[in-house]
Amino acid sequence: MWNQQQPRDFLDPAVLAALGGMPLMARRPMRGSVSGKHTSPTRGSSVEFAQYRKYVPGDDLRRLDWRAHGRSDRYYVKEFEADTNLRCCLVVDTSGSMEFGTVTEKATDAVTKKTLTKLQYARRIAATIGYLAVGQGDAVGLSCVADGIVKHLPALRNPSHLRTIFDTLEEIRGQGETHLVEVLHELAETTRQGAMIIVMSDFFVDPDLLRGCFEHIRFRKHDLSLFHLLDPMELSFSFGRPTRFLDMEGGTAIFAEPSEIADRYHQALQQYLESMQEIVTQTGVDYHRVGIDESYQDVLTRFLTRRAMARKVR
Repeated sequence: MWNQQQPRDFLDPAVLAALGGMPLMARRPMRGSVSGKHTSPTRGSSVEFAQYRKYVPGDDLRRLDWRAHGRSDRYYVKEFEADTNLRCCLVVDTSGSMEFGTVTEKATDAVTKKTLTKLQYARRIAATIGYLAVGQGDAVGLSCVADGIVKHLPALRNPSHLRTIFDTLEEIRGQGETHLVEVLHELAETTRQGAMIIVMSDFFVDPDLLRGCFEHIRFRKHDLSLFHLLDPMELSFSFGRPTRFLDMEGGTAIFAEPSEIADRYHQALQQYLESMQEIVTQTGVDYHRVGIDESYQDVLTRFLTRRAMARKVR
C-alpha cells in the first residue's frame, strides 16, 4: 500500500505500526459504495439489530419475528443494521498562515534541527489518517484549500491512490489568503451526502462565520472533524523584544513592543477560543485543539479512541 522504499518525511513507520490496530470509526451512518465496517442509513443483513417494522406484502417471510407475533398477534419484520465503507475527505488548509512555526525538532539525520510549521503538522495527520482509512477498505480523498480549492482528489479506495495523495501533500505550499468559509460551504454541497470530512487548519476566521459552515456540513449528513492547529508562540505570545509582525496572507506588517499589546492579544485570543469551543459544542463537531509541539501520534490516538468509544456507546 505504501512503498517504504520511497520515504516521506510526514510518514513515520513506527507511528503507523502503533496506530495500525486502531479502527477509524464514523460517528454517524455513512453512505458508502461497498460493504465495510461502518453503519449505513439503510437496513441490511448484519448481526446488529436495528428495529421492528410492520410486515407488508412482499417482505421476506424468513424475517418475520414469530415471538413478536405470539405476543401481539401482529406480524413484524426484524430489521438489522447494514455495514458499509466510508468516504473520508481530508481538507488541508494551505493558506499563507499555515507556514508559520517556531517548534524545532531533530531532522532525520538526528543531528541538525529543523522548524516544524503548522502545514507540516497537517501533512502528518492527513497522511496517517489516509493510510489507516485505506488500510481498512475505506475511500480517501484530499482537498487543499486557501482562497479556493487549490487541489482536489476525489475519494477512492484503491491503495495505489494513496501515492497520489502523498505526492500532493508533498508538493503543497502555504500561500495566499484563506477563504475557508466559502470553501467549506462549497465542499459541503459538492461532496456526496454521508461522508466523513476532516479539516486541518488554524481557523483564522471569524467563529460566527464558521457556525454556518458547520451547520451546512451537518445538514448534508456529513461526519465533521476539526484539527485546530496552533503554534505555541501563538498561544503564549512570549516575544521578548520589539518585533515586526507580518501578515503571512498578504496584509501589512506592523512594528510593535510585545509587552504593550500582550494583554489585549491574550484577551482577544481567549475570546476567540471560547467562541470556537461554544460553536463546535452547539453544532456537534468533533473538535481537537492541537498545539503543534504535541506528538501527533498522541493526538491521533485520542481521536481514534474517542470515536471507537462513541461507536460502542451508540
